[in-house]
Parts: sequence; structure tokens; C-alpha cells
Amino acid sequence: MDHSDIVIVGAGHAGAQAAVALRQAKFEGSITMLGDETFPPYERPPLSKEYLAGDKPFERILLRPEAFWAGKDIDLRLGARVVSVDPGAHTVTLEDGIQHGYGQLIWATGGSPRQLSCPGADADEGLYVVRNRADVDALQANLPEIETVLIVGGGYIGLEAAAVLRKLGKKVILLEAMERVLARVAGADISRFYEAYHRSKGVDLRTNTALEGIMVDNGKAVGVRMADGSTISADAVIVGIGIIPAVEPLLNAGAAGGNGVDVDSQCRTTLPDVFAIGDCAAHENKFAGGARIRLESVQNANDQATMVAKIIAGQDLVYDAVPWFWSDQFDLKLQTVGLSTGYDDTVLRGDPDSGSFTVVYLKNGIVAALDCVNSMKDYVQGRKLVAAAISVPVDALADSETPLKSLL
Repeated sequence: MDHSDIVIVGAGHAGAQAAVALRQAKFEGSITMLGDETFPPYERPPLSKEYLAGDKPFERILLRPEAFWAGKDIDLRLGARVVSVDPGAHTVTLEDGIQHGYGQLIWATGGSPRQLSCPGADADEGLYVVRNRADVDALQANLPEIETVLIVGGGYIGLEAAAVLRKLGKKVILLEAMERVLARVAGADISRFYEAYHRSKGVDLRTNTALEGIMVDNGKAVGVRMADGSTISADAVIVGIGIIPAVEPLLNAGAAGGNGVDVDSQCRTTLPDVFAIGDCAAHENKFAGGARIRLESVQNANDQATMVAKIIAGQDLVYDAVPWFWSDQFDLKLQTVGLSTGYDDTVLRGDPDSGSFTVVYLKNGIVAALDCVNSMKDYVQGRKLVAAAISVPVDALADSETPLKSLL
């Protein structure tokens, strides 16, 4: 049985950054990274944007050139899915039965796409998700025969895919079950702006929709049936309704958790010598009022990975990074800093009709988050306001001519 000082399970943003950061921190022990895909580590955000559009080939979204890993003495093993963990023996077992021992384990598996639970959701063809390269390659391969695409889910992935597919000349119908798009991550001002913008670009965007099932013909998804009995035909159905964190082997091994695996302020799970980072790690976040949350973002994946690497290398740190996110749709760049969950007031900076504006979210008078649309300056300066957690006069926030940095 092979043994490594550090075994990293997962070869996405979090896992790859952990390996890189360990070497940057002068860690000289053996490192093995186990990835369940057959591709070397690559960026995920472009999958629903530039890669889907065909603007970036796969080589341009690699996190590092393929030869990098061996050059840093990092044993990258692809097509290696871990199915169980034995915390007492300090081993992981792969799907093919091979075991690998570890001194310390970093769990960085992210999650798998949440599936619809309705009749027809098991269609063999015509039903897509956008989570990894294989998903997008499958969709791209069939795009020449696809005229109408139906997207289920009005979050980042659904809206980004809708924007790309409209640019490619496809008819796009987007269904969101809630009363507005981006309802879980943004306030009503942002939602209504994006709804109007997508409709202006030809997206048939419908909210408050209730889906009854997928229509299937000879194993192929050909549309959806709504709860009111109506049907919508489509050549392809894309489902973008979130992810399920891939933590079952850890939970089966006794780790605390549920919606993800629970970690402390140093990303340690309740299992000895086992860390968890990235989308699958449920941590108490001060920017969420101390609530235990999972953050599905590149920022969180990279920052947690870097911190854990430094801890393994001997430093004593806790995770307190300011959350940030971004989304590119058509010619709009949405940059978010902080967490708006639980906000009790908003302040609008600028004019949405101009295509450049910011929504500031307040909690008890404190700047908690900003959504910046084509407003890079507000985003950069607003990060410091969120980090400072200070109260700022509303009239000053509302004045788009007043630089946010002057309010610190």
C-alpha cells in the first residue's frame, strides 16, 4: 500500500491550490493528489462562460501546465475516486479497491450537481448539467442540432449559460421556481435588473414556475411539463439548481456534518488529521454573523487551501477571509463582496439604467456586502468597508460621486 505524508482528495481549485501552497510554504514531505476526473486540474468558472462559448480551449483554463505537478514532486493521480476513509488506520480506499495511507488528509471534493426529483429526470439524452468539463463537452457536441434550450434554475450557472447560448443564437427559455432570479445570493434590485436585462437580450425568463416533470421521447428529454398542465418543448434541458457536497465517505467515517462536513476555524474536521476545504466545508463565518455555512466560490477554495497548507507547514492561523464572488453575463460583470444574507436595508449607488451601479447591503447600519455591476472601483474600495464592518452615513453611501474609500 502506498503512503503519502499528505493526501489531497479532489483536484479542483481547492485541492490544486492546497498542493501548490504546500510547496510554496516549503513543505518537503510527499504529496499525493487524487482526482476523480481524467483531466489535470482546471478552472471551473469558465465552464459556463468562455469554455461553453468556445472562446477558450481547454488548455487555456488549466490551473497549471500539466508538467507542473511532477516538476513540484506532486503525485497527481487522475481517475481516482475515493469511496471510503478509515480515520483510525489513516487510509483512503479508491473505487477500484486500492488503498492509500496518509499522514494528514485534505478533503477538497466540492460537490455533484443537484438533480431534479421528478418524472423523466433520468433521461438518457438531452438532459445536461454544467459542473465539469465532460458535462460541457457533451453539451457542446450536440449544439449544432440544438435550436431551443430550456434552463431550469436562475442562479449564476443558469444565467451565465443563458447568456452564452443566446450569444450562440439559440432560443433560450429559463425557468426559476422562486419569485426572482438570484434570490439566494442577491437583493431584489439586482434580481429585477438581471431579469430585465436577460429579457432584453431575448431570454424567455419565467419566475414562480412549478415543474412537474421532464418530457421524454425514446430516452431523450424533449421539454418539460409544468404543474399547471402546460408543456414547453425544447431540444435540450439544462439543470442548474445547485450542488450536493461530496462528503459521504467522511460522514460515513464519523465526521460531523450534514450539508457538507463541519470544520473549525482552521478547517479541521472532527476526524483526526483530516482537513476539509472549499465548497464542501461547512464553517462558521464571521461575515455571516457566525452562522455555519458553505461558500461555493473560488475565493473560498483558494483561501482555505492556502491557510491549511500554512498550518501543515507550522503556522497558527484561523480562517477570516472576506468572501467575494463574480459572474459574467452578456456585457455585465457582477462582482460581489461580503455576504448579504440577513440584510435589513439597501442603498443604491448610481443608475441601473446606465448599466453601471452598486447595491450596498446593511445589517444594523453596518456595511455587510456590495453587489457591483460594471463598477470595479466600488468593488475594490467596498472590500475594505466590508472588512472594517463599520457604520457609514446612508447619504454618503448613496452618493456615487463619493469614493467609498473616503468613508473608511
